Amino acid sequence: MEASFDPMYGEAWNRRQISEALCMPSTHAIVVDAAGDEISSEPMLPDPRLPAGFVLTRHAADEEELLLIAVKPEWRGLGLGHMLFSHLFDHAKARGTTRIYLEMRRGNPAIHLYQKVGFEPIGQRPNYYRFTNGSRVDAITFGRSI
Repeated sequence: MEASFDPMYGEAWNRRQISEALCMPSTHAIVVDAAGDEISSEPMLPDPRLPAGFVLTRHAADEEELLLIAVKPEWRGLGLGHMLFSHLFDHAKARGTTRIYLEMRRGNPAIHLYQKVGFEPIGQRPNYYRFTNGSRVDAITFGRSI
């Protein structure tokens, strides 16, 4: 988490936030190795492969919200983001999801990945995010049908 998010933006979640989210039955995580293969999230199935990226979502009714997506900096540019979304879309469909939403800060370079995998901007929240230096930036909401 720490390696994937610039501390200036305050976007990384802490251990408590992740743990609490994962305790909710509507929250789902997918972790991949450097080859883009899923790593088991079952506590009884140890997996020696090291994580290279993850996605965390929350499901409600027929919608899913992307809470976090990250790829370790040393593994970026190799298609792991696309692979994470591919896994996410498969899992979300299996849960009955028909639409996925996400929100990002304006200026986030991840916009290119989001648009490549089919997300389109559907709204914004002015001055929603506050950086550690006190400045503010808009949030942009994206949606995609699956």
